[in-house]
Amino acid sequence: MLEDKNQGKTSLAELGEFGLINHITQYFKIQNSTTVKGVGDDAAVISAKEKQTLVTTDLLIEGVHFDLSYMPLKHLGYKAVMVNLSDVYAMNGTAEQITVSIAVSNRFPLEAIEELYAGIQLACDTYKVDLIGGDTTSSTKGILISVTAIGSANKEDIVYRNGAKATDLIVVSGDLGGAYLGLQVLEREKQVFNVDPNNQPDLDNYSYLIERQLKPEARKDISGLLKELEVKPTSMIDISDGLSSELFHICTQSKVGCKIYEDKLPLDPQVISTCEEFELDSTMVALSGGEDYELLFTVPISDFEKIKANPNFSIIGHITEENQGLNLVTRASQEIELKAQGWNALKGK
Repeated sequence: MLEDKNQGKTSLAELGEFGLINHITQYFKIQNSTTVKGVGDDAAVISAKEKQTLVTTDLLIEGVHFDLSYMPLKHLGYKAVMVNLSDVYAMNGTAEQITVSIAVSNRFPLEAIEELYAGIQLACDTYKVDLIGGDTTSSTKGILISVTAIGSANKEDIVYRNGAKATDLIVVSGDLGGAYLGLQVLEREKQVFNVDPNNQPDLDNYSYLIERQLKPEARKDISGLLKELEVKPTSMIDISDGLSSELFHICTQSKVGCKIYEDKLPLDPQVISTCEEFELDSTMVALSGGEDYELLFTVPISDFEKIKANPNFSIIGHITEENQGLNLVTRASQEIELKAQGWNALKGK
């Protein structure tokens, strides 16, 4: 049955700002005892308890951070939340609340905003966080989403970027490069579609990569896994801008150097095969790709036995003295200087 292209669309102007807020937030449920008051008053109320509060914000702009020609609005809503929750988990904390602010142009009807918030609600339900506020306004061009995540942690559990010490092991969760390659596949198919709109893409061979790009998952589980292993990282960061860039952040703030090994970088088979197809170097993709939202952390070398056999982690190198710099040891045992070539938010690349 063909879809009716002329089915009614509801203008946001018909609802007004408060009508829209009431409409899109009516099904969000409070899940955390720390949330005293959520949406519906002048401000949210959060119970501070005895823990320290973690706060992080990200801004996503159409045409800079996402392309709606292949990013479904539901996926966009989900990903916008993940980007922020990942930062809380990178501090070894528990995410509990989010605020969501959007600016939309009049090309978006109510039904589009419903799709966006369906993704946000799915993220809230899956990760047990509460939507407690935000703002809605108009935009002269496209859509803009700002999410703030609020979390908590015991003071002694918080992990910063500046605690890495020489001889610490460098560890990553999961695998790297998939999200970047997913973006390359989607961009390629967009170009094909622009030339021939009748061409139907066959994306079966790239399902994992596309999911990594369109529906990433924040690593909420890592904190619990490390506690079970009785391991506390000395430093930690999430991989949003690329492994090499995140290593630079840790090393700069910890005043140390590092040495990582090319043959230790965790790569999914789909990453390897797609790199061959696109004639890309898989090591550069892993180092500079970004948007994997895995966690990069350092642990004392004394924790090697606890970490080494765990399938969730890969030990990719170790921390060195600051004067030794940041280096990559290739498969040919050559040592080359590591460069931060990941995403630059102010350059858009």
